[in-house]
Amino acid sequence: MVTGLFGPAACPAPSPASPARPRQKSPAAVLVACSIALFVIAALFEIAGVWLVWQGLREHKGWIWICADVIALGLYGFVAPLQADGNFGRILAAYGGIFVAGSIAWGMVANGYRPDRYDITSAVICSSAWASSCMPRAATERRSGPLALAAWARHQST
Repeated sequence: MVTGLFGPAACPAPSPASPARPRQKSPAAVLVACSIALFVIAALFEIAGVWLVWQGLREHKGWIWICADVIALGLYGFVAPLQADGNFGRILAAYGGIFVAGSIAWGMVANGYRPDRYDITSAVICSSAWASSCMPRAATERRSGPLALAAWARHQST
């Protein structure tokens, strides 16, 4: 019998005589996709916030740009707690890799910045560190937040 999140699955597994149904995404894949999306959203808010201050002060665009920073950085602060992993230090450290790569990409798009090989190398190294920090963890670790259900479901399916 196939078990689901709330007990036995509503649909039994297909028999050999029945046509195969399309494969559904595993809860672990959904968790990883949500986590990556949250890291990208956090990077956009934080980088945008710092860029707005940069524009306001260094490019003399005024206080409106600087005040918009408060909104962007405030929104950034609400994204990290949405991660499934309940370890603040791990989430913030892992986010660092996304921030380095995202900052270089932002500079390329917003300011025409052309990264050199050292910029690219550092982005690759930091992104690799981010990926290794976000590898699936043992089910015994404390998880909380809105995505914790997906982590629980992944543990139940193994």
